[in-house]
Amino acid sequence: MSASQILLYGRALGLSHSESEDVLQETFIALMQKDAVPEEPLHYCLRSFRNKALNHKRSLWRRLTRELESHRWFERTNGESPQERAAMRCLASLPADQREVIVLKIWNDYTFESIGELLDLSPNTVAGRYRYGLQKLRACLNKQDYESLESSGEPTAFLDAARTLAER
Repeated sequence: MSASQILLYGRALGLSHSESEDVLQETFIALMQKDAVPEEPLHYCLRSFRNKALNHKRSLWRRLTRELESHRWFERTNGESPQERAAMRCLASLPADQREVIVLKIWNDYTFESIGELLDLSPNTVAGRYRYGLQKLRACLNKQDYESLESSGEPTAFLDAARTLAER
């Protein structure tokens, strides 16, 4: 039996192609860590793959539940300002790849190089995601500021500050 046949079996068990690949890799790692060769290696491999696939599907449901709960990105406190809530909403609205890089950079103090190693990306790609994510955050926050001022009934005028020489 080939790896592609086992991957097809994983698809039959309800896994996506990439999930099947992940489970197959876990199966091979478990096989390599055994002290003795199983009596029926193919049977053992398929049985192990099936068990790992079913466990993966169970954990998938738990993961989906956690992701649905992740709408609350931060613990909310009574002293939370409207600006903090707006920032959290804007962060949650970013594409996952940009949000991930921003969180790693700002809250975990990772460098672009270390984030690139972690995500298997070039530092330039990471820096681009960070830059575009910050632009979207800024635009989202400016839009929310404008909408909150507009709803207050107060006249508003927005002018961008002139750039400093360091920003040019």
